[in-house]
Amino acid sequence: MNAMIAAAKRFVRDEAGITAIEYGLIAAVMAVVAVAAGTAMKAPLEAVFTGIGTKLTSANTP
Repeated sequence: MNAMIAAAKRFVRDEAGITAIEYGLIAAVMAVVAVAAGTAMKAPLEAVFTGIGTKLTSANTP
């Protein structure tokens, strides 16, 4: 019985698993921020590239 209690105490004090969970949460938050930034920049980037394409097409027309 004492061995089980000692093992449970060691398990509670072990912080290695907690660190892995923290890194996983940080990676998930970074992924959400990257997706949000990409979504926010979609319209302005489309406008820029459409403008460039229009200028290139009109400059190439005789």
